[in-house]
Amino acid sequence: MVSAYIPIALFLLVATGFAVFTLVFTGLLHPRKYNKVKLEPYECGIEPTTDARDRYSIRYYLVAMLFVIFDVETVFMFPWAVIFDKLLLFGLIEMLVFIGILVVGYYYAWQKGALEWV
Repeated sequence: MVSAYIPIALFLLVATGFAVFTLVFTGLLHPRKYNKVKLEPYECGIEPTTDARDRYSIRYYLVAMLFVIFDVETVFMFPWAVIFDKLLLFGLIEMLVFIGILVVGYYYAWQKGALEWV
C-alpha cells in the first residue's frame, strides 16, 4: 500500500529540490550592482510618461471583455469542424444559427459604440 505512494513522494521531492536549487543558484549568480537606469520602469522601449497606477478608461475593459467573449465563442467551432461529416445538414444549420447569434451580438456591440476606441 505504501509502495504505491513512493513515485508521488519522489516526484514531489525532485520538484521541490529543483525549485530550491534554482532559487539558490540564481541568487548566487545575479549581479548585485544596481544603478538608476536599471531601477527605472521599462515600457516598450520608451520613457514612461505617466504613473503605472493611473486609471484606464472603462472602454479599455469593455473592448477586452468583448474580445474574450467572441474569442471563446469561436473555440466552440473546432469540435463542430472535427465531426462535420457526421452531423450533416443538422450540424450545418445548428452552426449557422450559432454564428447568426454571434453576428447579432457583434452588430449590437458595434451599434452601441462599444468597439470605438477613444
